[in-house]
Amino acid sequence: MKPTSLLRPFCILALLTLSSFAAAAAQPPIRFLEAKKIFVLDAGKVSYVFGINEQNMLQHIYWGGHVWRDQDFAAAHSLPEWASFDLSTTTTPQEYPGWGAGLYVEPSLKATFPDGNRDLVLHYVDHQIDGNMLTVTLKDIERALFVHLRYTVYPATGIVQRQAVIENRTEKPVVLESAQSAAWYLPQGEGYRLRYLTGRWAGEWQLNEEPVHAGLQVLESRRGSTSVQANPWFALDRDHNTDSEHGSVWFGALGWSGSWRISIEQTPHQQVRVTGGFNPFDFGYFLAPGKTLETPAFYAGYTDQGIGGASRILHEFERTEILPNGSGSRTRPILYNSWEATEFNVNEAGQIALAEKAATLGVERFVMDDGWFGQRNNDHAGLGDWYVNPKKFPNGLGPLIRRVKQLGMDFGIWVEPEMVNPDSDLYRKHPDWAMHFEGRPRTEARNQLVLNLARADVREYVFHWLDDLVTNNDIAFLKWDYNRNFSEPGWPEAPLDQQKNIWVDFTQNVYQILARLRQKHPKLEIESCSGGGGRVDLGIMRYVEQFWPSDDTEAFDRLTIQQGFTYAYTPHVMVDWVTDVPNFNGRGVPLQFRFLVAMEGAMGIGANLNRWSDEDMALARQMIQYYKSIRETVQNGELYRLALPTAGNLSASQYVSPDKSQTVLFAFLHSQQFGRSLPPVLLRGLDENATYAVTQVIGKAEAYDGAPKFSGAYLMYQGLTLPLHGDYDSISLRLERVPQ
Repeated sequence: MKPTSLLRPFCILALLTLSSFAAAAAQPPIRFLEAKKIFVLDAGKVSYVFGINEQNMLQHIYWGGHVWRDQDFAAAHSLPEWASFDLSTTTTPQEYPGWGAGLYVEPSLKATFPDGNRDLVLHYVDHQIDGNMLTVTLKDIERALFVHLRYTVYPATGIVQRQAVIENRTEKPVVLESAQSAAWYLPQGEGYRLRYLTGRWAGEWQLNEEPVHAGLQVLESRRGSTSVQANPWFALDRDHNTDSEHGSVWFGALGWSGSWRISIEQTPHQQVRVTGGFNPFDFGYFLAPGKTLETPAFYAGYTDQGIGGASRILHEFERTEILPNGSGSRTRPILYNSWEATEFNVNEAGQIALAEKAATLGVERFVMDDGWFGQRNNDHAGLGDWYVNPKKFPNGLGPLIRRVKQLGMDFGIWVEPEMVNPDSDLYRKHPDWAMHFEGRPRTEARNQLVLNLARADVREYVFHWLDDLVTNNDIAFLKWDYNRNFSEPGWPEAPLDQQKNIWVDFTQNVYQILARLRQKHPKLEIESCSGGGGRVDLGIMRYVEQFWPSDDTEAFDRLTIQQGFTYAYTPHVMVDWVTDVPNFNGRGVPLQFRFLVAMEGAMGIGANLNRWSDEDMALARQMIQYYKSIRETVQNGELYRLALPTAGNLSASQYVSPDKSQTVLFAFLHSQQFGRSLPPVLLRGLDENATYAVTQVIGKAEAYDGAPKFSGAYLMYQGLTLPLHGDYDSISLRLERVPQ
């Protein structure tokens, strides 16, 4: 045999493989296999498969890594009874189970009809495929209550979006007691681990890890908003995997800014399912004849690249598919916020003085915080009266804004549209506009009440004063705050059977206000702030460019807060300020350390510049110049967690540009012990065959004199030894790929 003939079988195999890939690439992202009654959704490297079984119910079949061959999937068949008290509707993994026909697992939809019937059994009616979207219609076996299940696939990231539209075609109203967006099924078996995020005010974004046991675990907010206590994100892996960059992970996030619920359930038959949507607590949505209710979008994905890969997939998806007006492809400006310098004591001269100092540092956006409106001299009064305080700004906001623009910055302002102080003209005129139960006490928090934005008149009032503010002033940015949760969520002006709609209508009207405001002012940018990170989710993200993760700006605490935040959300939207010390914990963390921590997302400054020394100002200019050279990679690149602040004294993270031409390393040492030096830090995500040069160092630059060069392989397998010593030491390195 000639030597070349030895290659022929391998060439044939390669051609067949390439042909298979080409055929798969040519297939549409959503297919219905008529003979088997199976839907195959191809989301890039992920396949999601379900079918119509012999009972005419939708049945889940598969969710995981991409499967190329349609013939690999068998038709859906409902499962037999596995125990004397298990019915087939309980053991069959229904895509969207109604509460009926002996269902014992968590239902996706629960309804009460006017005659008291609460049995709901949903059967397949028809479907429609439109490009990357599939709509499957279900109907109760007897009554004209329809559910339209929407599936949208995103091939670039492998994300599948699911939600339900519930339609009442009966002649009488129906009360929905639970309305979920989706039920996700993982491959059957044991050994799953759940990761989720919890917290409290000034202690948000704490990562929890625990095994999944038999029974039901609930993640939720009952507070009317997303909340700092828990966030609507989850990740599940299995088999005790400890490698953050390898292994199967199923993950998801719910896009809803009101009360939400995600339940993780392991049945006695080792079936893990995740159900999420509206929180059924105090829920009773009145669905009139001819009306529909759309549940929140529930996004989920799969990767075999560990929790690190799951995070990076979500980051890319949020930047490319969720953030408004293409903002995910741009970089966030460096801002200065005046709150810590002035608090409520704002005036024209003081704000201009701060703006002039900020401009000399290279700041690009000046934001005036609370205290500019109504009789707002403290947090006891003024919320709701959104006119410019004439004593503080006798000529309106115009002179301040013009000076800020002259200094080369754009202007932003703080607002809290959904709240009212009892000591305000608005409340004295419209006490009924605040949420309340008739004849019951009204609970204040931070001396304020929540306006009932479920009401159309309140919604219109809020929209119009916001519109007037932006129209009459050259405002580029709103810091939109929301500082308390619901209490007494009453709506006594609504018909009795419709009052619980407040939980949905409030949030939908917030979205509507934001959408209308953005449509009329397309260049306006908005930050979501809620007493810290209390309203961060993929629902509000469609209307805002950035988020305030926490009121805790203490730099060492921020390492853990920011680590947790980025498991679910991209650093692109994560705002962090450099603030003065001591802060929160009484620590005196060095200014360089504070700046480098703030650089790990969208950097801002919130310190009192009137107190900074010449040396502080000089260091700040250097830091801002450095950040501008790396922020494209930090905000739009790939994040790798090299050392976790919760696991030891060292915290290290790395950002890699999409084309791998630049990488940025941040490292922070809490405290040195026993004179020990640190082990080398192994970088990730680089081109092994490329050469990288250290082009700039912040902190102990002399350790890298001569612009040393390293291969990508060396950096990833041998690593860098970092010259960190003592307490609260820090360093950042920028490396660039050397042209060949």
